[in-house]
Amino acid sequence: MDKDVGKSPEEQLDMEHAETVEVLEDLAYYRTVVANVCMIGHPKTGDWVLIDTGVAHYDKRIVAACEQRFGDRAPKAIILTHGHFDHVGSAKELAKHWDIPIYIHEKEMDYVTGKKSYPPADPTVGGSFLTFISPFFPQKPVNFKKWVTPLPENGAIPFLDDWKYIHTPGHSEGHIVLFREKDRTLITGDAIVTENPDETVALFIPIQGVYGPPPYFTSDWDKAEQSVKKMAELRPEVLLTGHGLPLEGESMREKLQELADNFMEKAIPKNKKH
Repeated sequence: MDKDVGKSPEEQLDMEHAETVEVLEDLAYYRTVVANVCMIGHPKTGDWVLIDTGVAHYDKRIVAACEQRFGDRAPKAIILTHGHFDHVGSAKELAKHWDIPIYIHEKEMDYVTGKKSYPPADPTVGGSFLTFISPFFPQKPVNFKKWVTPLPENGAIPFLDDWKYIHTPGHSEGHIVLFREKDRTLITGDAIVTENPDETVALFIPIQGVYGPPPYFTSDWDKAEQSVKKMAELRPEVLLTGHGLPLEGESMREKLQELADNFMEKAIPKNKKH
């Protein structure tokens, strides 16, 4: 039977727009309107997990994208790099849909259990359209405490034995990146991105590079710089970020190292420099 039979026009539209992109045999991503959703796991065998969940009301398209790659196999868990609205917006709906747990760093827990709100976005730090409208981004704290659990303190990631997480504060207090040593694959959330957060055109025509975290939500630039240096020391082979296209190889590493060496000049907004 055609799996689309019985679907509403809206659900069929979700399926049509749910295009996943394979980066490695066991790593793919779905580019939502503003942020990437990552999938770790082989599409035919073994368990898989979802990394980040995009903005609110995107759950049906994310499910459709995941079904395109994994069929009706549900992920074992959702791992969140941090709690900003464009990474956790559909987390509750997806956890309910699949009946699975959500994991996040302990220092982000208050922001996803209704206890705290992030500092307001700063519209003075750049010249892009997103920066301009950032004060209108959702600021009310989300609350999915029924599903969320702190990640283990030892860097282990549930259901991902080959991976570890690394605490990379700066963009947010409990931000993490995910790293796999055997092939040096690095998933960075917003600790670094590969599309210029100061260029509006990057929303429509991704221009590849290695850039610092989106400035309108970055709360601690000193820690953000140290986190970029930490990632450069990993010498990744494959880079998949929360915003932008994946990059790989020596050219990417050179750009990452250049960012780490010249972070104040290249990443920190003029009004935030000491």
